[in-house]
Amino acid sequence: MNKKICTKIFKRLPQVAAGVFFCSRKRKFAYTANRKKAGDLFVAYSSRELLARLVQCEAGGEGENGMKAVASVVMNRVQAASGEYARLGGDLNRVIFQPGQFDCARETLNGQYNPQNIYNTNPQNEHYNIADWALAGNRLTGLGSALWFFNPYSSNCRSNFPSNVGVFAVRIGNHCFYNPAPSYANT
Repeated sequence: MNKKICTKIFKRLPQVAAGVFFCSRKRKFAYTANRKKAGDLFVAYSSRELLARLVQCEAGGEGENGMKAVASVVMNRVQAASGEYARLGGDLNRVIFQPGQFDCARETLNGQYNPQNIYNTNPQNEHYNIADWALAGNRLTGLGSALWFFNPYSSNCRSNFPSNVGVFAVRIGNHCFYNPAPSYANT
């Protein structure tokens, strides 16, 4: 990415957190020396900003408990002691940008532009408050150690998701949440 272009845009963007901004090889936003590679993107959002954007994008219409549940799932993955998420090393960026996990972390879905993504969101105070809450170690009561959620677009939640490694725990709003089965440790 052209540093001169990024620097020019950098001066026009609102500050995210302690001088940390987003810079992408795909989109020309802003340059920062504090960038991390996550998939094919260089992400320099603070953890707070990234989580707030994901919460708004994935669960913005689900109310406070729905948003807290999604934030809890993300942080449960960050703190996973076994299975595929443990191999991500407790890195929030790697958890969020793990391929195929969060549609909102992708700019394209099925070869088409995805307008509902974290780069197009504008988090409000409630999203930052929920991100702060989750980053401080809080989890939604009754959710357990849920590692997955999805919207079935029906009134029923299936008993397992994404396969037999997740067991239905609770439905909150339109999302079904799943705790890891013992077989998850082998993933």
